[in-house]
Amino acid sequence: MPYVILSGVVVPKADLDAAIDAARPVISDLAKRIHERPELRYEEHEAVRMISETVEEHARVDVTRGVGGVETALRARIGEGGPRIAILAEYDALPEIGHACGHNLIAAGAVGAFLGLAKLREQLGGTIELIGTPAEEGGGGKIRLIEADVFKGVDAAIMYHPFDRDLLTHPTLASLWLKMSFAGVPSHAAVAPWEGKSALTACMDTFRLVDSQRVHFRDGVRVHGFVIDGGQAVNIIPEKASCEFSVRARSSRELARVRAIVERCARAAAMASDVQVEIELREGYKEMWNNRAIAERFGTALRDLGRSPKFEDPTVGTGSTDMGDVSHVVPSIHGWLAICDEGETMCHEHAFAACARSDRGLDTMTVAAKALARTAFELVAEPALLGAAKAEFETTKATA
Repeated sequence: MPYVILSGVVVPKADLDAAIDAARPVISDLAKRIHERPELRYEEHEAVRMISETVEEHARVDVTRGVGGVETALRARIGEGGPRIAILAEYDALPEIGHACGHNLIAAGAVGAFLGLAKLREQLGGTIELIGTPAEEGGGGKIRLIEADVFKGVDAAIMYHPFDRDLLTHPTLASLWLKMSFAGVPSHAAVAPWEGKSALTACMDTFRLVDSQRVHFRDGVRVHGFVIDGGQAVNIIPEKASCEFSVRARSSRELARVRAIVERCARAAAMASDVQVEIELREGYKEMWNNRAIAERFGTALRDLGRSPKFEDPTVGTGSTDMGDVSHVVPSIHGWLAICDEGETMCHEHAFAACARSDRGLDTMTVAAKALARTAFELVAEPALLGAAKAEFETTKATA
């Protein structure tokens, strides 16, 4: 049946699907070209150019580049008035292993949804925005856009992410980074080691102390680090040493508690070796508040399109994303869709990068585009759905 009735609203599913199928060659080509030209955070100039040209040619709308004062961010709009629903695109790559997180598919899927909705723009009861968000891989591009009020007035934000299974509300972790710089006293390691104070010993003791505290971490906490500077020469008691830790937790509250533990470990290690330590904080991302009302509708679309998504899967781990920060500002979803078999490979692996250019990856991208387009259309067309999403968001915010 080409149409479905929701609270008296006609949702042209078949028309949306047909428009996206027609655009499949265009968005597949876009996904491949972005994959072939991986660009790191805030350097995604070619990706922005390719996305903009594709949207301008096939949706017949202008694309604003540099939105929010971020050079590699972009925005395009169709429709007018409210509600305003944002479909988010990511397109930055990883050092060395390129698009091993599948952001090329995220970008092309978002563009596909936007192109499908553009064909039906006269039937929209609101505004659909395509927002290109750079630097998800550690750069916090969405946070900069939030601070620049790019999401002001947006009623809901939706996106998907490639994975090894289909999940609707899988959590992500709040995160931050801590850099510890230790300063000691150098001396000749053979002639007069007793004259020195080892910055490296304090650095290494920090790792041991953090490990000793893991028994006190709540489930889902992740703390991992590496040594940046381990000394200057083998025959010198190290005057300087430094390390960095990534700290993650399921909630911002637990993140703050674990951060305090890690910082105490560094200070205790410095005290034991009688050296100085400076701790630098780099803010990370907030945990994802997956909006169940929107996720259920996205799941309905996926099932109608032949997928079998679960809401969550406790057997698989999770990472962090700046979409979490968006979800603290507007009702949001961040669905996960398989581009490989379960357990075959995972994000940030070479094999996953290959899957991000495979036929299966492109098939998933097309399904995602259709499900995103249907969900966006329903959010602007059905006041009860958007109302439920907003009520849930306010409850989550009040109880977090």
